[in-house]
Amino acid sequence: MTVNIDNLIITTPAPKSETNPVALEVTGAVALATLSEFVARLPDGSIRLNAPTKGAASKSTHRTRCEWKEPVYWGLGSAATHRNHRTFTLQKVNSLQKVVISQLHVKDDDSPPIKVFWNKGKLTYGFRSEFNQATAATTTLLTEVPLGTPIEIIIEVSSSGVVILSATCNGRTGRSPALQLASTWNARNFNFHGGVYNQIDFTDSTPAEDGSVCVISRLELTHF
Repeated sequence: MTVNIDNLIITTPAPKSETNPVALEVTGAVALATLSEFVARLPDGSIRLNAPTKGAASKSTHRTRCEWKEPVYWGLGSAATHRNHRTFTLQKVNSLQKVVISQLHVKDDDSPPIKVFWNKGKLTYGFRSEFNQATAATTTLLTEVPLGTPIEIIIEVSSSGVVILSATCNGRTGRSPALQLASTWNARNFNFHGGVYNQIDFTDSTPAEDGSVCVISRLELTHF
């Protein structure tokens, strides 16, 4: 299956310029054409994302990512169902063995309602029921999720703010309960993110080979 990322926005581990170390964001089409060390199309049509631990990061962190996001934000009521359906394989993870693989993010804020992690061989998620909630309790979604094995993950959000996560790996499926977003989220706008976002801070001594790599074989983003 050919994965189309042309119109998505990719946050890369490349800097904006020689004098600006902040992470460069470009469309998927531009990334495929100019940043093949980080974003590449494989012969079967899948997409490889590479996030070395040491590289360019956003202004507020020392953590790198190679992560796609939807180019347009949406409100809960703009569709009955908002769905992020993806199949991917983690080929490599950083030395801390923790990486964000999927998010339901929110515009103009650093505290998204949903973050899904691969953490030492299991999938976990953090959920903020309230907007700007300081911390998000961590819950296990699926255990025994090895590297090199396809993972199917779905984030589904209803117009009433009900979020359900599900993940399947090696024939085993984990599913969250219905997670209700509080009314404090109603006026906010959202988008889906996915890829590899290292949960380890880089330093001058971080080895060049440290990092995370995933291959996306299916990506469907729908609002219906």
